[in-house]
Amino acid sequence: MSVAFRRDSDEEHKEPKFEIPLPAGPNLVTARGLALIEAKVVELEAAIAAETAEEPREVLRRERRYWNTRRSTAEIAPPPEEGVVGIGSRVRIRLAGKARVIDVVGNDEADPHADRLAFSAPLANALLGAEAGERVDFNGRPEAIEILEVVAIPD
Repeated sequence: MSVAFRRDSDEEHKEPKFEIPLPAGPNLVTARGLALIEAKVVELEAAIAAETAEEPREVLRRERRYWNTRRSTAEIAPPPEEGVVGIGSRVRIRLAGKARVIDVVGNDEADPHADRLAFSAPLANALLGAEAGERVDFNGRPEAIEILEVVAIPD
């Protein structure tokens, strides 16, 4: 039999498992965001300890490596200047005639469905540094967003 047709194991033919990609740029977080990262690490460590099968355990270890990296690189963002949009701000805006409230947070804390946007998201990024009463450009439209109010995200 030709060596080309011999197969010793399926392991050599599996797709490689790459690490979970990290968002580019600094890992700026709010205090709440750091607590969420730490809770995720604890949750994954418990899941790894409880898992008996090797393949699912390796998937959990991979995820834990991601969150450990995020925890070790996390920098709590300085509190935003009063009345100025920054990481940790709750911003009430008017966009396309509709009022909306957005929390500007770190990448790992973001939840767009709950209007918690990462500072790197286009909408949140457009708001950074703006103050109440200002209008900012967005999506190629000048003065598309009106900043109605800026406060710190309540604890």
